[in-house]
Amino acid sequence: MVTLSSLTWSVSPSLISPNKSRRVNRYSAGMSFASIGGTKENPCLGVKVAEGQGNLPKVILTSSHGSEAELYLFGGCVTSWKVANKDLLFVRPDAVFNGQKPISGGIPHCFPQFGPGAIQQHGFARNMNWSVVNSENVEGNLTITLELKDGPYSRSMWDYAFQALYKVTLDKKTLSTELRVTNTDQKPFSFTTALHTYFSASVSGASVRGFKGCKTLNKDPDPKNPIEGKEERDIVTFPGFVDCIYLDAPNELQLDNGLGDIISIKNTNWTDTVLWNPHLTMEASYKDFVCVENAKIGQVRLEPEQSWTAVQHLGVA
Repeated sequence: MVTLSSLTWSVSPSLISPNKSRRVNRYSAGMSFASIGGTKENPCLGVKVAEGQGNLPKVILTSSHGSEAELYLFGGCVTSWKVANKDLLFVRPDAVFNGQKPISGGIPHCFPQFGPGAIQQHGFARNMNWSVVNSENVEGNLTITLELKDGPYSRSMWDYAFQALYKVTLDKKTLSTELRVTNTDQKPFSFTTALHTYFSASVSGASVRGFKGCKTLNKDPDPKNPIEGKEERDIVTFPGFVDCIYLDAPNELQLDNGLGDIISIKNTNWTDTVLWNPHLTMEASYKDFVCVENAKIGQVRLEPEQSWTAVQHLGVA
């Protein structure tokens, strides 16, 4: 096992302003990227630090089995997961990489709020810079851990101290994530959260198996007044606009992406699942992806020093 405990990033926290309208691009082309043992990369670790789109730093993980993942520190967003050189995740063609707007695609974070509510849509975790705190290479399988803490920007809309650790593990045919949220404040807080995962798909052939019997909150046709129901289908498809919450969803689903892949979506402690496809409201790209989002729709309440952990495990046959 090779352990990497300190990736040093030259990013000034002062670049994050609590006033969104005055924020500038958080990175510049001339900045120093991570150093690993004094160099920009160390191939034996399978960890490479590169300049991504919009000059944003990204980390590339390459397992000894040939699988690969990419994640951006801005938003702590996994943007690519390749098995046999085939990317199973999707980034929208209209995605913006400017350090100001969330990255639309891959696996964005929704925290501390999923959807609309008291603060901005889907919270602030996808709009902030995460930092690398640890990386390991165990027999060619890579694990990297990112950290997010409160700062002036988050405090301006959600006045709590917290720590979020996000562990991403790449294996031959699997990609696992573990999110651990800890209350580091002196008062309790509550939150909702989700992983807004975009999968590459042919929407006309895509389907999800495993929801039969679940209680549903269907946001079509009115997102503000979801219709309660029960899923009666063995296989759920995407015939048009889809925006549906499945409460108390099973801890394993199967996605047929319509491109020849069957992806298992397993979870621990993500109690709910959201299916989404925007159909004609996003005419340029809706045919090329579906979202299957592990979520925690109900409030998680943490007392000081308490933690909550949830795991997502994606695997392809």
